Amino acid sequence: MATKKQDSKIKITLVRSLIGAKDNHIATAKSLGLKKIGDVTVQPANAQTAGKIKLISYLIKTEDAE
Repeated sequence: MATKKQDSKIKITLVRSLIGAKDNHIATAKSLGLKKIGDVTVQPANAQTAGKIKLISYLIKTEDAE
């Protein structure tokens, strides 16, 4: 039986406007729950979230959630 690892979380904040961003970047931000500047969301640290963060890294700020 596999040992369950404690799930780590990432806190993501939208720091730049979505105006002028590519359509798929806007969709990615909205899929993370980010709609306007200052919105904050906490997401699980997994491969899917890492891919989304990499795509819109110029629009967001990330830090470890506690």
